[in-house]
Amino acid sequence: MSKVLVLNCGSSSVKYRLYDGERVTAKGTVERIGEPGGGPADHAGAVRQILAGLDLSGLAAVGHRVVHGGRRFTSPTLVDDAVLAAITDLVPLAPLHNPANLAGIAVARDALPGVPQVAVFDTAFHHTLPDSAATYAIDRDIAQRYGIRRYGFHGTSHAYVSRRTAELLGRPYAEVNTITLHLGNGASACAVAGGRSIATSMGMSPLEGLVMGTRSGDLDPTIVFHLRREGGLGVDEIDDLLNHRSGLLGLTGANDMREVLAQRAAGDEAAALAFDVYCHRITGYVGAYYALLGRVDAVTFTAGVGEHAGPVRAAALAGLGRLGITVDPDRNAGSGDRLISPDGAEVAVCVVGTDEEREIAREAREVLAAAG
Repeated sequence: MSKVLVLNCGSSSVKYRLYDGERVTAKGTVERIGEPGGGPADHAGAVRQILAGLDLSGLAAVGHRVVHGGRRFTSPTLVDDAVLAAITDLVPLAPLHNPANLAGIAVARDALPGVPQVAVFDTAFHHTLPDSAATYAIDRDIAQRYGIRRYGFHGTSHAYVSRRTAELLGRPYAEVNTITLHLGNGASACAVAGGRSIATSMGMSPLEGLVMGTRSGDLDPTIVFHLRREGGLGVDEIDDLLNHRSGLLGLTGANDMREVLAQRAAGDEAAALAFDVYCHRITGYVGAYYALLGRVDAVTFTAGVGEHAGPVRAAALAGLGRLGITVDPDRNAGSGDRLISPDGAEVAVCVVGTDEEREIAREAREVLAAAG
């Protein structure tokens, strides 16, 4: 049961990890899928390429990241025809991601007919959200009819990072309250109370919440109507604007925080403003989630920006000293999984490298164990 292959199919890439127990024996990423002069023509071709290059003898399971599980899938699930059909029905909620996830599952089922396939859903970790956190204040019949609610995303990352934070603190997971900040090209915050997600910044889609590489995050819905009525933009144009031409990219022309920091250091005013907007949004969520949790044991940064951008960590938590949240400059400049708060701080501030694939492998093994 120890050998597990994890396939993480993104919108234009497939990341894979082969685990033998806790040891990674093969890993890689197939990128630029479907791009002219790039990689394979589609996700199915990418997964076939990956499978052809691996020694899969003794494989116990394949774990698949599936972005959207809707309200039906609240835990990792063995894949059968009915599960595939249900994931297909959820494509309208994740049109950029679920089709890629489905392609990976289909190829793996065909190539490895005797190997259990396990779907692990980004949204599942957030099924513990209370109704007060998951419900939007619109007509409830319309919301019910069209599946409109907060689902949340980055669930495997928030699960892994909050558990790893408890390990760093040397405390039982069920006793630790953590605010996890997954800051990458996509970004989200999560309030985790004893291993349960009780609030998260992404909503019905990954667009809501924090400022991201190309996504706007929170905005007044009237902006959409204004762009339609006054600017004459179509629905698809607005969708593209908010998802692919906003965030750091919209503010600075660069969606990579490293470039934004370099521009800011060179005196670029647009980059300085983008940095401030980015950090301001994080600060607001940390404060709000502190109030919701009541007691916070740790604030943990993860993902590309969270793990590597010390100035973001420092600025995002500046001014929260009265809540017991402070950052030690020397520790903030270090590397690896660590505490970056001063000794004796009321709230630990941590940096933890996320490992969504390891979390998927762990959950896949749990499904197999439960199935007997």
